[in-house]
Amino acid sequence: VQLQASGGGLVQAGGYLRLSCAASGLTFSGRTVGWFRQPPGKEREFVAAVKTGSTYYADSVKGRFTISRDNAKNTVYLQMNSLKPEDTAVYYCGSGFLITTSVARWELYNNWGQGTQVTVSS
Repeated sequence: VQLQASGGGLVQAGGYLRLSCAASGLTFSGRTVGWFRQPPGKEREFVAAVKTGSTYYADSVKGRFTISRDNAKNTVYLQMNSLKPEDTAVYYCGSGFLITTSVARWELYNNWGQGTQVTVSS
């Protein structure tokens, strides 16, 4: 079982990036897939999640980020627009079977990707 996160990079404030989380050895169908991030010197925090037909966002990214899934490709995407320097972090994708009220709890996800660095310059 492996999750592969990719798409990070260096971008100027106001720019955009699209992160991808591809799974092998498991299918995302029926699972919750979440994106979390860990800024330098801080704890991991919830960014967004997709569960069946519903999406969930942290207040800090609502209106700027969009999470989506392509079941045919077994991949989940995080489109990040209007990036800010405070979005700088290592971004991780996780997968698991979660109830709606728990999607922001990283410790309940079973499988994780390796992380991809996003750096937003001012």
